[in-house]
Amino acid sequence: MVNTLIHKLKLAFNDSEIRFRILFLVGALALFRLLAAIPIPGVDKNALASFFASNQFFGLLNVFSGGGLARLSIVMLGVGPYITASIIMQLGTIIFPQVKQAYFEEGEAGRAKFISWSRLLTIPIAVLQGIGFLFLLQSQGVIAPLSSTALIANVALITAGSVLLMWLGELVTEFGIGNGVSLIILAGILARVPSSVSQAIFASSAANIPSYLAFAILGLAMIYAVVIVSDAERSIPIAYARAVRGAALAQNAATYLPIRLLQAGVIPIIFALSLLLVPQMALSMLSAMHVSFASAGALWYSAFLANPWKYGSVYFLLVILFTYFYTAVTFEPHRVAENLQKTGAFVPGVRPGRETEEYIGKVVNRVTLPGAVFLGLIAVAPSIIQGLTGVTTLVLGGTALLIAVQVTLDLAQKIDAQVSLREY
Repeated sequence: MVNTLIHKLKLAFNDSEIRFRILFLVGALALFRLLAAIPIPGVDKNALASFFASNQFFGLLNVFSGGGLARLSIVMLGVGPYITASIIMQLGTIIFPQVKQAYFEEGEAGRAKFISWSRLLTIPIAVLQGIGFLFLLQSQGVIAPLSSTALIANVALITAGSVLLMWLGELVTEFGIGNGVSLIILAGILARVPSSVSQAIFASSAANIPSYLAFAILGLAMIYAVVIVSDAERSIPIAYARAVRGAALAQNAATYLPIRLLQAGVIPIIFALSLLLVPQMALSMLSAMHVSFASAGALWYSAFLANPWKYGSVYFLLVILFTYFYTAVTFEPHRVAENLQKTGAFVPGVRPGRETEEYIGKVVNRVTLPGAVFLGLIAVAPSIIQGLTGVTTLVLGGTALLIAVQVTLDLAQKIDAQVSLREY
C-alpha cells in the first residue's frame, strides 16, 4: 500500500497539470494565512486572548472562520457568511418556486444563477455579522469603543475580507483541487494545532498527564469513527426491467441507491452554532444601544454559554433537530421515486410510485437517527470533556476533527481521481 501511495504521488508531481493545481492550492492557502495574520485596528491582544480562553463557544466559531476570529483579522468572519448564504438559498428551494426551479430543473445555467444569488446574499450577511461581532467585542472590552466612522470602516474591511475569501475559495475549486471553501476551513484548523499543543505542554502538570493521555486516545478513536461513519451508507437495491449492454439484452439488471449515514454533513452543526450565536449578538447590540433589559440578558446568556453541561445539552438537541431538518430539505423521496419510475427502475418487492416514496422515506428516517446522534456527540465532545476533567488548556474539537477528516478524505479522493485519469 505504501508503494502504491508513493507511486501515486510521483505521478501527481510528474504531471504538469496536477502539479499546477496542487501548487495553486498551496499558494492560495498561504495567501489566506497571511490575511488571517493582519488584525483590524484597536485590538487589545490580552483581552482578546482571555475572552477566547474563557469562552469555548467562540473558540468553536473560530473553526469556521479559519482561525481569523481569534486574531480579529481582516478575514475574521472567514467563509462563514458564504456558507450561511448557501444554506439560506438551499432553504429557499422550499419556500420560493423560482429558487427551486433554478436549483433542480435548469441544469448548469440554473446552478450558476443559484451560486450568483448566494454570492450576493453573502454581502448583507457579512455586514450584519460584522456589526454584531464588533458590538459584542466592544461590550467585552476586547476592542475600544468605536466612533460611527470607525465602525463603518471596520465593517467595510471585515465584509471585504469575507468576500475576498469567498472569491479565493471559488478560485481554488476551479483552478486548484478539491473544494476551496472547505480547504480554507481546514487550513485554519491545522494552523491552530501547533499553538494548541505547545500551550497544553507548557501549561501541563504531572496531575494533568492522565487527562492528556485520555485526550490522545479519544482523539484517535474519534478519527477512526469519523472515517468509518463518513463512508457508511445504507444501500437500497434497485432493479431495472431491461438493460441493453452491447448487443445483448439483460433482464432485471440490478444496482443500488446509496443512502449516506451523514447525509447532511456538518451543515447541522453550522445551523446550531448560528442559532446559538444570534441571541448573544442581538443582546450585545441592544446593550450597546442602552436598552434596559439587554445588559442583564447578555450576562445571563454568557453564563449559559460558559456552562458546558447546559450549553452542551441544548447544542446536542439542536444538532439532532437540524440534521433531520436539513436531510428533509436536501433529500426528497418523492423526487427520487419519480426519477426511478421514469427510468423504468424499481425497488424489488415495493410497488413503484407512492409506495416506493414511503419506503425510501422510512429508510432515510431510520438511517438519519444514528447519523444525527453521532454528529451531536461529535459536536459536544469538548463540552463533555471539559465538564468531566475541568481541563480547558487542551479541548478536543470534535467539530474541527470531523471537518478535517472529511475534507482530507475528499481531497485525497480528488487527487487520486486526477492521477487515475492520467494513468488511463
